[in-house]
Amino acid sequence: MDYRSSDGTGAMDTAVGGVHIPGPRAEDRMPETVTSAVKIVIVGGFGVGKTTMVGSVSEIRPLTTEETMTQAGIGVDDNYGSETKTATTVAMDFGRISVTDELVLYLFGTPGQERFWFLWNGLFEGALGAVVLIDTRRLEVSFDVIGRLEERGVPFVIANNAFPDGPSYPTDELRNALDLDAHVPIIECDARRRASSRDVLLTLMRYLHEMALRRA
Repeated sequence: MDYRSSDGTGAMDTAVGGVHIPGPRAEDRMPETVTSAVKIVIVGGFGVGKTTMVGSVSEIRPLTTEETMTQAGIGVDDNYGSETKTATTVAMDFGRISVTDELVLYLFGTPGQERFWFLWNGLFEGALGAVVLIDTRRLEVSFDVIGRLEERGVPFVIANNAFPDGPSYPTDELRNALDLDAHVPIIECDARRRASSRDVLLTLMRYLHEMALRRA
């Protein structure tokens, strides 16, 4: 096995049996100071902004599994509010963000269509917590998502991704509509903005810390 830097960027490439396998870019490699990693899942219905959030907040080039939408999804996938969407996640999105020099979050975005939910079981394994992205134009697509998290005992926060034409509701009304316990945080966000997505993740981390203190 032969290792070499191929393009001067610091990316270490590998040659195996004469086949060239590109390595990670220098900026994508894990910092040597990292000692702990936490897995977080970002869930929600179809078209609520999961891929957008992972891409906006990840400090590395995100891994996506988006495929072009075809006529096969007509009558199967509910794309109300996302009629202009041309691609969809079929497996997962993946990103990474550093919380401290020692701690990083691994971010896994789930596919939104119900026909791909069988993949969720593997994505939920080992997850410390979850972000549930919601779209107030179609809150009903969040009910089953929240139910699956509650069944698995995965703590979560609600992030209301504010779409321009989405109705605005007071937090108490959203809590009642989603049948949430009083302690579950609800935060407004814009999944396109890195700072806003970061604040959602910080809210989840604080919530998980509070839960750990209550159990202690």
